[in-house]
Formats: sequence, structure tokens, C-alpha cells
Amino acid sequence: MYIDFDGMQTKELPNFKGGEKTFRADMFDDGDTKIMRGRLESGASIGLHTHEGNCEIIYILSGNGKVKYDDTEEKLSAGSCHYCPKGHSHSLINDGDEDLIFFAVVPELR
Repeated sequence: MYIDFDGMQTKELPNFKGGEKTFRADMFDDGDTKIMRGRLESGASIGLHTHEGNCEIIYILSGNGKVKYDDTEEKLSAGSCHYCPKGHSHSLINDGDEDLIFFAVVPELR
């Protein structure tokens, strides 16, 4: 199934999960899985949150940033992949000078 991110209306989510600035997302959601192309401008973040009933995979397309994952911190750049399993916490932060563009998949676990 083809997903046309360019044809979607971008959702603007200010202070998402308690983060800084605005998270912009082109999001497909079929009720079982969310698939999104996201953008964080410089200084923006997705706040620290725990994945209780799902997990998340984030693949960085462009830009630089970091993830706070449980008690660690990971640097991310284009080509990096971060996985947050069910029961773990993470946040995504754009600490670079350009937009952080990423692809994320959040499957609901049953």
C-alpha cells in the first residue's frame, strides 16, 4: 500500500508530550499502526514519554539530534535508527542548526 506523505495535511503539535516548540507530522494511522514523517525545527523536541502499550522505531532522514532513552543519551544523524521498546521511555531533541526530519513507526502491541 502506497502512503503519500506529500499529499497529507501536516499536523502541527505544539509542545508534544511536554516538548519544546512544535512537532510537525504527516501521519498515517489505520488504528493498528501509526506511520509518520516528522519534522522538528532547531531547538524543538518531543518530550520524555513511556511506551506503555506500543513501541517506536525512528529513522533519521536528515539533520542532527539526540534521543534521551531511559538513563542514556544517544546522538542521531541521517541514517541513524533508534528503537524504543514497550515499557521504555524516550524523547527526541533537535540540537542541530537545521530541521531534523525523521520517519517513525508506532505499532500497537496486543
